[in-house]
Amino acid sequence: MAANAIRLAPARLAALGRFLTLLFLTFLVAGRPLLAQDGDPQILRDTETEQFLADISAPLAKSAGLAPGALKVVLINDPEINAFVAGGQTIYINSGLILAADNANEVEGVIAHELGHIEAGHIPLQGEGLRPASRIALLSLLLGVAAIAAGAAGPGMAALGAGTQVAQSKALAFTRGQEGSADASAVRHLNEAHYSGKGMVSFFAKLKQEEYRLTPADATIDPYAQTHPMTDDREAALTADLQKSPWWNAMPDPAQQARFLRVKAKLAGYVQDPDVTLRKMPESDQTIPAHYARAYAWHRAAYPDKANQEADALLATAPLDPYFNELKGQILLENGHPKEALAPLRIAVAQSHGAPLISALFGQALIATDDPANFAEAEKVLKVSVDKDREDPLAWYALGAVYAQRGDEAHAALASAEKYAMDGNDQLARTNAEKALLGLKQGTPDYLRAEDIAVTSRNNMDSRYGKKR
Repeated sequence: MAANAIRLAPARLAALGRFLTLLFLTFLVAGRPLLAQDGDPQILRDTETEQFLADISAPLAKSAGLAPGALKVVLINDPEINAFVAGGQTIYINSGLILAADNANEVEGVIAHELGHIEAGHIPLQGEGLRPASRIALLSLLLGVAAIAAGAAGPGMAALGAGTQVAQSKALAFTRGQEGSADASAVRHLNEAHYSGKGMVSFFAKLKQEEYRLTPADATIDPYAQTHPMTDDREAALTADLQKSPWWNAMPDPAQQARFLRVKAKLAGYVQDPDVTLRKMPESDQTIPAHYARAYAWHRAAYPDKANQEADALLATAPLDPYFNELKGQILLENGHPKEALAPLRIAVAQSHGAPLISALFGQALIATDDPANFAEAEKVLKVSVDKDREDPLAWYALGAVYAQRGDEAHAALASAEKYAMDGNDQLARTNAEKALLGLKQGTPDYLRAEDIAVTSRNNMDSRYGKKR
């Protein structure tokens, strides 16, 4: 009945599409990271950055005996120069660390050291407990604010949500002995990966300088209160061991360094004040990292024409680069031009072999066109996205919008349940999962998934209620 009504009333369908677009924009602006509560950390999601970190860490993880793909390296939006583990096989790296690093080899050294803690099963000392982390797409700091400033109706895209518990870096510390053990493991991991240890030495020297800079002249640093206490004897022992390696003088990989500079530049354009980025990367600098950084800076400053010019300059050097096309498409989308965004995003999806975050962005652009002819394709690409990466709340939100548009309330409720479960909102996750169960066929994978969410959410709520009692 609902589907027939929609087919007989195209004007009504167009109005629904505009309403869905407005819902997207309202949802995104209401949840923008600038309003993160209680200093909760934010996980930065970006396909290019995640792929780079996965590639450089893979041979190190193999040395540590981890199964392929088991190690996760997660980027946290935090200006402090730090990296940490909080149990499991995940390394958290602060954005400040990437910006402070001069080359990929320094990041490799940090990952090798943190792998030492994972391999040894070290348990960090936690002073403030764990806090939920939200996930945000790297490009979209403004989450539509730039589009609003430009008078556009298109939504800014970001993936927000709790669901991964991470420890705040300042709450973590290891004993001096554990740090030395991690150093020894790091030397082995770097050697077996055929990486030079020069980056580890140079970066840990930066950490030591940072400790001195932040310490008052009349105070001393308690190494047990620091996350990575770098004493003189530890520095000397580490340097001596690394210099013995046959890979100490190994030449850096130029392609890997180029990838690092791209990742660092786009991150700088994202987290820094636009004026700072534009001053550090003036228009006289025509390198790819400079174009990358300025594109983000101009986008954040709500100058879409300038941002587009920088994206076009990047595409002129590599028309099929998936990440340059992703950048171009998202700038267009966030500034109210979803139809124009489809072409570059379609290239980005194809060239990235269906990377889930990029596929989700493409699906969102298809919905934002308000064209019902695009909804079937949107559903297809969004399904691919959530099948590959279930930790993108906005992809679930977009998929739910597609289901709602065609009157499939059961699957719309299931998509909402997935999103709220990821956000840690057990009440809404349970409500939507139970609603989905009423309309889904028993025994199907979707029915079983809804059942799992309902049971888990109910148990979480009961557990919290019991603790309050």
